[in-house]
Amino acid sequence: MEITKSLYIQINEVDNLWVALTDLPAGFPIDTGHDQFELLTPVQAKHKFTAVELEAGSPVYMYGVLVGKASAFVAKGAAVTIDNLVHAAADYQLGDRKTTWNKPDVSAFSDRTFMGYHRPDGSVGTANYWLVIPLVFCENRNLEVMKEALVDKLGFRKAKSYENEVDQLIDLYQTGKSVEDILQADFQQSAEATATHPLFKNIDGIKFLSHDMGCGGTRLDSEALCGLLAGYITHPNVAGATVLSLGCQHAQASILTAEIQKRDPNFKKPLFVLEQQQLGTEKVLLETALKQTFAGLMQANQQERQPAPLSKLCIGLECGGSDGFSGISANPALGHVSDLLIAMGGSVILAEFPELCGVEQELSDRCVDEETAGRFMHLMRRYNELAESTGSGFYANPSPGNIKDGLITDAIKSAGAAKKAGNAPVAAVLDYPEKVDTAGLNLLCTPGSDVESTTAEVAAGANIVLFTTGLGTPTGNPITPVIKLSTNTKLFEKMPDIIDINCGTIIEGTETIAEMGERILQYVIAVASGQEKPASVRLGQDDFIPWKRGVSL
Repeated sequence: MEITKSLYIQINEVDNLWVALTDLPAGFPIDTGHDQFELLTPVQAKHKFTAVELEAGSPVYMYGVLVGKASAFVAKGAAVTIDNLVHAAADYQLGDRKTTWNKPDVSAFSDRTFMGYHRPDGSVGTANYWLVIPLVFCENRNLEVMKEALVDKLGFRKAKSYENEVDQLIDLYQTGKSVEDILQADFQQSAEATATHPLFKNIDGIKFLSHDMGCGGTRLDSEALCGLLAGYITHPNVAGATVLSLGCQHAQASILTAEIQKRDPNFKKPLFVLEQQQLGTEKVLLETALKQTFAGLMQANQQERQPAPLSKLCIGLECGGSDGFSGISANPALGHVSDLLIAMGGSVILAEFPELCGVEQELSDRCVDEETAGRFMHLMRRYNELAESTGSGFYANPSPGNIKDGLITDAIKSAGAAKKAGNAPVAAVLDYPEKVDTAGLNLLCTPGSDVESTTAEVAAGANIVLFTTGLGTPTGNPITPVIKLSTNTKLFEKMPDIIDINCGTIIEGTETIAEMGERILQYVIAVASGQEKPASVRLGQDDFIPWKRGVSL
């Protein structure tokens, strides 16, 4: 699918829904190439209209798959809405293997490398961080004390702050200004504060992964937490870690150690595990933690960026705040990036299983063998059954923002989201919080929640995350650069502080999906080499939420 300058589009030849690329008024003439008619209702940009009459119960197709059923009669040329369309998706079963694919031309990248941090296990990081992690929420306060002591002094504070603005508000208050005066006041711009020079020039920062887990929940939650944290400790973007444990919690240090060994049997990074109930006073704990962390930073600072092949990249694919253009512009562009990287021996992670509802058959058929396909279908069914047992289901996935911007059924949203995976075969299927050990396209079971899913993709080994958004979301990650791509130009112009790349040019017909994909990969190489910092990194958007294995869509 490529878009020339047009006002509406049919994505797949079997679709009976068409997409408005701009606001179309009632009476607007439509020419499908086989039929001509006028729109009976206005259709907003990103929303859909029918090209045929639909009786109640009629199947509705988009992206070439079943995405819903008409809940009432829909006349040809009318907009589909939540009032006349309900979610429906085709059933799926073990089918024939469909693993043949046309690899893209990668000659433009055949000799390219990125400058990364080479780790003892053979992985390569796109950044170099030290982690401080609590095994249980009881240690969050001690984590904050360490953060307060270390970040500013070592020069890792982010440049932008609003202290100057607060000073101006204080001055207005102290001079007797009213609430109305303060609300109407214009801030006086001052020179933006600059970050201090880090003491350790080869370290990108110290990251503190606070959370509310480790005890009080199920043992399964604690074991999954230890697996997730082990994924971060063994991650190629991490040089070493300090772990704070209380001692009596479910998430024991022994479980963490076993999970680390599972992911890296020859683990050689500096790792310090301190148990408060064993050490005694808070003073002893913190002084020991500070000394060990500082010593670890000295070791980590000895590492420098070295050339690495692009096959060492592992890209996490994510979307959040999606809109009706997501599956037409940014997501297919990521699909081309995925195919390019996989053709060069790299790894890609597609997650958010609730957002694969309706495309299960296609993805299972693309699995390299029946065992892999069976695991994917099992995880999908188990997840949806758990959701339905609590009175929900994958059909409840679209958010109010999604619906407002054209994604009115889960299957419509999912079919567009799956475009991020391109066309390569599925090499492996992972359950949370497993780690990627197979090159190619990996499917990772996570919720559709942006931060939980991104957190899990990074634990699985993603050293770059590509995140598409149609509505705008500032989501980032503590250790992996998250690159934001807008699906439309309007968002890019409205929120330039959080968006790195505009894919709206595809909708406007000035750039093809392939051209955009290659431009994205060029930017990925620059970010992976430390030459560019995406907005999420500049803003210090360190979002980290472990998945409690209950229902989260």
